[in-house]
Amino acid sequence: MHERAISFHPAAGGDAPVFSILIPSWNNLSYLKTCVASIRKNSRYRHEIIVHLNEANDGSRAWVEEQGLPYTLSENNVGVCYGFNAAASLARANYLVLSDDDYYYAPDWDVPLREEIQKLNSIYFCLTGTMIEHSATQYPESIIAPFDFGKTAATFDEARFLNDFAEIPFYDWTGGNWYPLVLHRHVWQLIGGLSTEFTPGMGSDPDMMMKLWHAGVRYYKGVSASRVYHFGSKTTARVKKNDGNKQFLLKWGLSKSTFFRYFLRLGQTFDGPTEEPDRAAFRSKLLRDTWKRRLSIFKKDG
Repeated sequence: MHERAISFHPAAGGDAPVFSILIPSWNNLSYLKTCVASIRKNSRYRHEIIVHLNEANDGSRAWVEEQGLPYTLSENNVGVCYGFNAAASLARANYLVLSDDDYYYAPDWDVPLREEIQKLNSIYFCLTGTMIEHSATQYPESIIAPFDFGKTAATFDEARFLNDFAEIPFYDWTGGNWYPLVLHRHVWQLIGGLSTEFTPGMGSDPDMMMKLWHAGVRYYKGVSASRVYHFGSKTTARVKKNDGNKQFLLKWGLSKSTFFRYFLRLGQTFDGPTEEPDRAAFRSKLLRDTWKRRLSIFKKDG
């Protein structure tokens, strides 16, 4: 097979799941085990877990097969864009959940997400759970941090987390972009999933948000009551990164930071659908982005 070829391994069907949870994993078996176990232990509803395995040189393929999970497999690391897209092709639920493999899902994480979907009379939404992280973050308005329950799966204090996680005060926020992220499968198909030109994946999330924006999605809600603990296993440190910020700028004509702040309003307290931005209010920022884009093109051509 070609080095990027992916094989597909569906599992036996059953009752229709509420969510199809898509998890790309790259030789990260200890975290993948923790993630899957937490979903099985702490979900209120029945879900389908679909794993994309990059390489699987750590025994993860044998483990996934032992667990009876549907999966897709690439002999080399094809990144998260191909990984999510491949896994999504096996999904049976109407709602897809995009997940990292280094999460621990808190009890009843799925309940507020499902309730939110049931309140909406539309498939044009982007819902996300809320991450709890052990270290300080540059996005404190949309991530609960720092709350250290363990920096690795091996040192995770599960009992303390289960006792404390729900008591940490936070709020529903706007902007989407983080995982776990819920989309209707029709909307996912409408935008073509993740854009593979961003392989191995840097910048693919804001690009997806922009595609959702152009498809008409304006309901971007981070649900505080749906919580996951994020270990941050840093598998991306092992990969040669694409310049996602530059790709986003060249593709969309504005910077990722402009899009986050003025379009998505990332991290603001949620108060309903996001309104169209008043471009006059940030004309100077758009002008700077235009010059950055032109300079990037010049450097690329040079």
